[in-house]
Amino acid sequence: MLEQLIDFDKEIFLFLNGLGSEPFDGFWKIITKQLYWSPLFIAVFYLIQKRVGWKNFGIIILFLAVLITFTDQITNLFKYSFERLRPCNNPDFDGIMRKVITRKSFSFFSGHAANSMASTTFVFLIIRKYYKYTYLLFLFPLIFAYSRIYLGLHYPIDILSGYFFGATFGFVFYKLYLFFGKK
Repeated sequence: MLEQLIDFDKEIFLFLNGLGSEPFDGFWKIITKQLYWSPLFIAVFYLIQKRVGWKNFGIIILFLAVLITFTDQITNLFKYSFERLRPCNNPDFDGIMRKVITRKSFSFFSGHAANSMASTTFVFLIIRKYYKYTYLLFLFPLIFAYSRIYLGLHYPIDILSGYFFGATFGFVFYKLYLFFGKK
């Protein structure tokens, strides 16, 4: 059963990775870097600060920093426990996948997916009552994480697992924020 799931994961990866084309490679290299998302982050921070004030905004930023650090460390723990090769390092894919970027680290699960989903879930839960279209924030982790498949760095299960762990940690930290941050 597990072997069938892994084979299906590889097939889906090859399909999604194969949808890419060289003229779009530069675009997806930009999408995968957090720095280029800074205007979105600044806009979201502005909207948060506008609704909660400077004191609560500082507490939210502190919780976000701890959340991202925690999620990142859990991701590394999983990567070095499972040691799943990234698609770009998988010798079975030589000549049949698009290698846009290569990395030496392991694949399972995606830190980009986990961190982006954790922070988005946390922020969404805080500001959903203030803004009607807050759910659109979830486009960020979807696009951000897809870039990892496009570039040949992660399998779909890496992304979905990262989403699961990220959403879970984002929710837990939201509950911690409600308990500790509001006092």
